[in-house]
Amino acid sequence: MKIDLTGHTTVITGGSSGIGLAAAKLFLEAGANVAICGRDKKRLDDAVDLLPAGSKIATVCDVLDKDSVTSFAAQVASEFGGTDTLINNAGQARVSKYEDTSEEDWREELDLKFFSILNPTKAFQPYLEESSNAAIVCTSSLIARQPEPHLVATSAARAGQLSLIHSMARELAPKNIRVNSILIGVVESAQWRRRYDALPDNKPNYDDWLKEQALAKGIPLGRFGKPEEAAQALFFLGTPLSSYTTGSTIDLSGGLSRHVG
Repeated sequence: MKIDLTGHTTVITGGSSGIGLAAAKLFLEAGANVAICGRDKKRLDDAVDLLPAGSKIATVCDVLDKDSVTSFAAQVASEFGGTDTLINNAGQARVSKYEDTSEEDWREELDLKFFSILNPTKAFQPYLEESSNAAIVCTSSLIARQPEPHLVATSAARAGQLSLIHSMARELAPKNIRVNSILIGVVESAQWRRRYDALPDNKPNYDDWLKEQALAKGIPLGRFGKPEEAAQALFFLGTPLSSYTTGSTIDLSGGLSRHVG
């Protein structure tokens, strides 16, 4: 099934690589205007070269800088006239255990996980309220429900983030803004390629190595997810295809989740 998003504007934070970039491709292919942002200009420029033809802009923006996000929102409104879908995709994981996570580390992680959603949402909300198909979609992680001991700060922050997203869904529903999230497990990324490249020369080929890692982690489907698979879920939740869905999550963990429902 195809959907025509001509005239629809989608904003994607953390859109210069991985899941965000894959989502930008899907929205452009459907005819939407797309605005991506990130902190690294070179990565943004490289991302634009990888995107299909269409109406798009790429802007350097730090989602933790309120003024930077406000300026980005104004630029999108000036260029495209408004915003219909906001995908909050910026974020990263902090590898640490309880014993070695400093107070500063805790504050940085909580700040990132909350304000990477709060700042863009507040900046783009006035434009979303004017849309007839407004949607906010947040990229989160399975560890929000299933914490990992080596990711203690990120696990705790993701759990709070998921609660925030569900609260936002109820509060913004009367304004006709849907708010949903995806919970990813392990997705192929440049980080995994770097780990592979650092191995000794007698290593297996990359695909076999990834499969070994997936099996070691106990992923029932026996492989990592692909950025495009996560992007498809973002696309569904960010378009009228999911017009009666809000306050919901889509699990993208390959069966790694141990929770019912």
